[in-house]
Amino acid sequence: MKNVILAPSAGFCFGVQRAVDMVDQEIARGKGPIYTYGPIIHNEIVVRDFEKRGVAVIEEGHDLSEYEPGIVVLRSHGITAKVYHDLEDHGFTLVDATCPNVLRIHRLVEKYAREGYHILIIGNARHPEVEGIIGWIPAGSPYTAITTEKEAEAFTLSENDKLLVVSQTTFNYKKFGQLVEILEQKGYDITAVNTICNATEERQRDAYEIARKTDVMLVIGGKNSSNTQKLYEICSRECKQTYFIQTIDDLDVSVLQSIQNVGITAGASTPQKIIKEVQTNVRNEF
Repeated sequence: MKNVILAPSAGFCFGVQRAVDMVDQEIARGKGPIYTYGPIIHNEIVVRDFEKRGVAVIEEGHDLSEYEPGIVVLRSHGITAKVYHDLEDHGFTLVDATCPNVLRIHRLVEKYAREGYHILIIGNARHPEVEGIIGWIPAGSPYTAITTEKEAEAFTLSENDKLLVVSQTTFNYKKFGQLVEILEQKGYDITAVNTICNATEERQRDAYEIARKTDVMLVIGGKNSSNTQKLYEICSRECKQTYFIQTIDDLDVSVLQSIQNVGITAGASTPQKIIKEVQTNVRNEF
């Protein structure tokens, strides 16, 4: 018997659903113009759908004076303190859809930096979430962002300095623990706060368990989605035939021939309608 196993955690997490709902609410109010600062979430299909409904994207770094003042829904990944204040200064009304888990990190790094801690962020320094986190560290306070064991091993701190370690919310849970362990072995005065959100841990655990027992694993999500990329990396280690797709159109159905089990998971910014479409088409192929 052929099986299609769908991860129970696949699809929108709380923070993404909240951000999407907040944009929907502003559209329903009809008091435009309505913008998002950067893509509201990392899913091109969702962003395009909102654009069709009149929601424009303010691209990062653009001159804000080029836009007619209106409502700006702040993306789920968060923004820097400077951008936040610049938007207010240009007359925009802000609707903050930053994920509460990300807001917690903003408050942590700001507080500990003011208390003299060196801030170390485990995550991709070029990801919008990490850029936003860095943007809440007071000017002049020391910080570092790392992603690899090599970078953790090379990190040095003055003997009397204190260190706060936080993580990008979508970072690999297991890898976070490994990097913190490397830092702790250096004997520094470390306060490590696991800021990986529960939804990320749950998705990574589900993906790992399903990939171990399937012949083909499908990971659905936007190409710029960090959490989806992490799911793909986890699944690839357990299942050689793992495919990263955005929609069913990206899947070569020939890979489903002569196999018994297909696993499906999806990133936290992948809409249910896309997941169901993939699941239905896979079942039809079987």
